[in-house]
Amino acid sequence: MKYKANNNVVYSCKYHVVWCPKYRRKVLVGDIEHRLKELIQKTADEINAEILELEVMPDHVHLRIEIDPQYGINKAVRHIKGVSSHVLRTEFPSLKSRLPTLWTNSYFVSTVGGAPLNAIKQYIENQKNK
Repeated sequence: MKYKANNNVVYSCKYHVVWCPKYRRKVLVGDIEHRLKELIQKTADEINAEILELEVMPDHVHLRIEIDPQYGINKAVRHIKGVSSHVLRTEFPSLKSRLPTLWTNSYFVSTVGGAPLNAIKQYIENQKNK
């Protein structure tokens, strides 16, 4: 397992994030899909996050991302959704006419990767014996 570090923390924080356009409209196709991928990558680079996997479906986005825990997954997702919504709605006016906002307010997030729970539990329990 590879770890990353900043001035204060050594970490490995990977997340699976899913979010949808408002009303689950199938608008993430063609040029919009390609531009969205570019925007997500650019925004992730700006916040020092690493995109591990990215898949854009017509009505939702799957993202596996590694992010500094001091920045936080909530702030990262809000930033990515905010920037992408602003730029896409500016560059593709059809999105403005079909949707009041591009994204829903909600999203799914789950941690991924790391050691199995049993291995961590055993490691913690074994600390008492040292």
